[in-house]
Order: sequence, then structure tokens, then C-alpha cells
Amino acid sequence: MERRRVVVATGNAGKLREIRAALDGCGLELISRGELGIGGCAEPHCTFLENALAKARHCARAAQLPALADDSGLVVAALGGAPGVF
Repeated sequence: MERRRVVVATGNAGKLREIRAALDGCGLELISRGELGIGGCAEPHCTFLENALAKARHCARAAQLPALADDSGLVVAALGGAPGVF
């Protein structure tokens, strides 16, 4: 079975390892944006979802391949959700 190439929109080697482990056996060849020479993109949005979508779309356009991304941050209830997405 031929593995489908998918860009993982991260420059974080640890995240790439985790995503590869989670999707192991799915028939995907997961390639980091760095392996393809794709730089990062702005993350100006107010939600983690919007920033993840921006990263995935940026990499998909640059590589002409499907892409996936995540975005995360620290949300502390005692600080009113800060620092949050920013």
C-alpha cells in the first residue's frame, strides 16, 4: 500500500514524534514543514483553532499536499484564562 504524504505544520521535533506515534499504522507519510523548507506563518488569531487552521493552510499551499496542524497554549483558570492563545 502506498503511503499518502501529509505535511505536519510544526517545527517542534517533539510534537512531530507524538503525531507520528499517534497516527502510526494509518498509511501516512508525515513530513514536517521544516523537512520541506517551509517557514512558519503568523498566528494572529484569537483562538487555538483559527491559528491551527492558518498553519495547516499555509503548509498545504506551500507544499501542494494535505496538511495538519495543532496550536496550543497555557490557559490558567486562576488567571482568567491567561496567558491563553497569546
